[in-house]
Amino acid sequence: MKYVTLGSQGMIVSAQGLGCMGMSTTYGPSDEQESLSTLARALDLGVTLFDTAEVYGPFVNESLLGKAFAGRRSEVVISTKVGFRFTDEGRLAMVDGKPVVCGDPVHVRSAVEGSLRRLRTDCIDLVYLHRIDPQTPIEETMGLLGRLVTEGKIRYVGVSEASAATIRKAHAVHPLTAVQSEYSLFERGVEANGVLQTVRELDIGFVSYSPLGRGFLGGKLTSLDGLAPDDFRRQDPRFDGPNLHANLKLVERVTRIAGSRGVKPSQIAIAWTMSRATVPIPGTRRIAYLEENVASSSFDLTHEELQALDEAAPTGAALGERYSAGMLATIGH
Repeated sequence: MKYVTLGSQGMIVSAQGLGCMGMSTTYGPSDEQESLSTLARALDLGVTLFDTAEVYGPFVNESLLGKAFAGRRSEVVISTKVGFRFTDEGRLAMVDGKPVVCGDPVHVRSAVEGSLRRLRTDCIDLVYLHRIDPQTPIEETMGLLGRLVTEGKIRYVGVSEASAATIRKAHAVHPLTAVQSEYSLFERGVEANGVLQTVRELDIGFVSYSPLGRGFLGGKLTSLDGLAPDDFRRQDPRFDGPNLHANLKLVERVTRIAGSRGVKPSQIAIAWTMSRATVPIPGTRRIAYLEENVASSSFDLTHEELQALDEAAPTGAALGERYSAGMLATIGH
């Protein structure tokens, strides 16, 4: 495994991390023991960056990582995300189909305290503001996160799915170590909206979530048949009817390029995000897929392969929005 410095504040992580969301939510039922085994195997393979959030479950994914890394805390870099509201029953708060985002400093401090307890640690390596609250000035939220760094409760600060303008405002208050956004051969919006250019200019690290296009770029998902009833991809516009069939053609093109290299489409997709100087965090709860993903860290793509991939999956090639209308309303602020 290679290691890189994320941003300009000195945070060193594995060049590929592990997204842990699917171990607790979103993609149907999971098995805790299988997830714990996968987390342990990731450490054995040299993965150090593990990504979670309070909303994953909610709350149970952070608890899973707290359990998994008990006694091994010094070996891992844990990133979590805060900034949603929850009901008294512990569910994600929703209004008119839209999750309720909250960047109020009092709320964010309470959220970080909860994450500390669930992760069984006295300091979290990296805390992202999960979504930007347009009702709370980003300067106020970042001021609080900066104070939490001073207090020793978190080490580094990031934002997720923020606009280029907000990234600049946030970074001016407290240096951002990372920006996390969806980025893959299937979703290249950050190339067009100024986000990738901004983080490069400000020397902020970039963490790519969903580098496999929510499983699309694995090359095995050709229909919704077999997905769990509560798998969120059943409501994902890109998996819907005509969009699904059109997007499979993009996957076929990537698969052909991978085949000429003798690797899996998932591996070439992850290698592509790494070639873009980003740290991908592919998610899986199975050891076999983890090992396939990590293997993509061992090879570099040629100029010809990169050119072929750009032609096969240019910006805007995927049909359909990348989220439902409610979730779309929470991004890009």
